Amino acid sequence: MKEVSILHIGFDDTDSRKGMCTTFLAYKIVEYLKKEKVKFLDYPYLIRFNPNVPWKTRGNGAVALKIKTEKPQLIKKNIVKYIKKYSAVKDGANPGLVFYEQKDIPENFAKFGKMALHRLVSRNEAKKFVHDSGLETYYLGNGQGLIGAIGAIGYDFRDHTFELISYRDKANLGKKREIFKDSVEKMQQLTFPKTFNSFDDSKKRILIAPHGPDPVFFGVRGEDPDAVIKGASLVKSKEKFYGYMVFRSNQGTGDHLQNELDVTDLKPFSSGYITGKISGKPQTILGGHVFFSISVNGITVKCAVYKPTKLNTVAEKLMEGDLVKIGGGIRKSSKKHKQVLNVEFLEVLELQKHVIMVNPICVKCNKHMKSKGKNQGYQCTKCGNTDLTKVKQEIPRQIQKQFYLPIASAHRHLTRPMQRTGKINSKIEFNNSKRWFSKTN
Repeated sequence: MKEVSILHIGFDDTDSRKGMCTTFLAYKIVEYLKKEKVKFLDYPYLIRFNPNVPWKTRGNGAVALKIKTEKPQLIKKNIVKYIKKYSAVKDGANPGLVFYEQKDIPENFAKFGKMALHRLVSRNEAKKFVHDSGLETYYLGNGQGLIGAIGAIGYDFRDHTFELISYRDKANLGKKREIFKDSVEKMQQLTFPKTFNSFDDSKKRILIAPHGPDPVFFGVRGEDPDAVIKGASLVKSKEKFYGYMVFRSNQGTGDHLQNELDVTDLKPFSSGYITGKISGKPQTILGGHVFFSISVNGITVKCAVYKPTKLNTVAEKLMEGDLVKIGGGIRKSSKKHKQVLNVEFLEVLELQKHVIMVNPICVKCNKHMKSKGKNQGYQCTKCGNTDLTKVKQEIPRQIQKQFYLPIASAHRHLTRPMQRTGKINSKIEFNNSKRWFSKTN
């Protein structure tokens, strides 16, 4: 009787901005593994890492697989062939592949993945991790993909969602995706709140389909496998897809904004949140973008809210002294721009009273008095009553103490949508049915 091994497989950075997709490579590998009759121990993982790193591809996503097999060496050998065959190395991909052949994954994998969510992780850090852990790896180019590959294998799911990704037939690659808009809008209405970010009602825009030449047809995100499978079945199009696969993911969890940024040492491209008071009046520049500063323990951090997010209409109503929590990524300073926190969410915790000084009101006529001249007090034009000083008047604030997000079309993969507020998926067991993987031809 052959010995059975549990094999964890992680890979990343196989795609480029010009095409290919790491999830499609995962689909092809799963297709191969099913022929080898391996036992799958979980859904494929699709893990999105820090969206603020400068060299990320479209979604900065890595993939991991967990299987049980009697022939790990053969499988490793053939997966390397798939990495070689499908990676878009000529277009700048730097694929990394990691194998870990043990039942339990050490905690340091999860710690590494958490680092990759919040900050820049260097290739040298990844290579040191590989060396210290004695991992089997394969990479092309500069090995950038090793970072995501390690992080995906041991990702600590504090919360998770699912995505069904369907893929295009080779004959349709490069052609416009013709998905019927009304079917996506209806799908969202029928599956809400079990699916999310499928359609932007404010812009009447489809959010499930990419626009580039990659093999992804569309992806439906949701709370469980049944929800995303049902959602995908409601999408109508002129084009038939090649197949689909369901991934367990950290999309829609907001995990990259869970850590508090150190305002004394803000690292470029790091992600997280800060809490402090608005210092000064927000400034709206040409184009509608809004800049404001937040004071944290005497240190001032400049923040930017861009018009496409529609958060600019909230930011411009902030005033000095408001207590806010801001989540986002740190943009590196340049010759033209200082370091700034690009805002991904804005939570108003406390609002200052907006008080102005106005002319006093006549107690008899209930009308504002008029000035008699500089330092001469005020007089009612109707009855002649006088008063010497202005009075305070509170102006209602046009914003509320609440959590604000960009519109759906401006969400990042990791953005936690409003409908997921307070929602945590911690226990959704793997159901090894054929429904999580499908090949239509």
